[in-house]
Amino acid sequence: MAQHSDDLPTLIAQTGPLNGQRFTIESSLMVGRESTCDIVVPNRQVSRYHARFTASPSGVVLEDLGSKNGTHCNGEPVLGGITLQDGDVIQIALAQQFVFLSSEATMPLESTEAEFLPPQPRRLRLEKRSRRVWVLDQELVPPLSVSQFALLELLFDRQGRVVNRKDLITTVWGDEDAVDVSEQALDALVRRLRDRMAAIDPMHTYIVTVRGHGLRLDNPEISDQ
Repeated sequence: MAQHSDDLPTLIAQTGPLNGQRFTIESSLMVGRESTCDIVVPNRQVSRYHARFTASPSGVVLEDLGSKNGTHCNGEPVLGGITLQDGDVIQIALAQQFVFLSSEATMPLESTEAEFLPPQPRRLRLEKRSRRVWVLDQELVPPLSVSQFALLELLFDRQGRVVNRKDLITTVWGDEDAVDVSEQALDALVRRLRDRMAAIDPMHTYIVTVRGHGLRLDNPEISDQ
């Protein structure tokens, strides 16, 4: 019996020329600039044959095909093949972004746009499922790394409150590895995250250090600028 298209793994295009389009992965999808590709991204940053999504018994595998400007998954470069997880964010060069939904995904089709466009009128906006972040309505591209997003997500969930360094380290690195993580490693991660946001909004410090206590997110409403 053939699978219903709603049960198949799906790519949702966003932040690029294909924004809003959906592509189901039945067997294999080639992404590139060439007109013969299954997903054609009309942008010179994209290689003729840039990347490939392949359905396998263990899941959907993403491969970069030696592209000039690279393929990223959750902010990390794709080297060789990786098996995608539900909600992963894939960046094709700096031209096109996709969010991957596995066959078990339960997101209603009609709610997709609303979930991808967070409504809160604040300087910093965050969409958890696709791991997208906006600063002053400009999206961070390429996406944040997994560790950067985990740190920001915790501060975002507790915005206005101070989060101690132990909780931050445990959230980002996990209970087992947290004991081996130095204060310097956390500071370096925070510095990189600040730099990403400052590239768009250098006039505001989003992650505030409260000496002797931890960090808090300062995320005022846009009208308060």
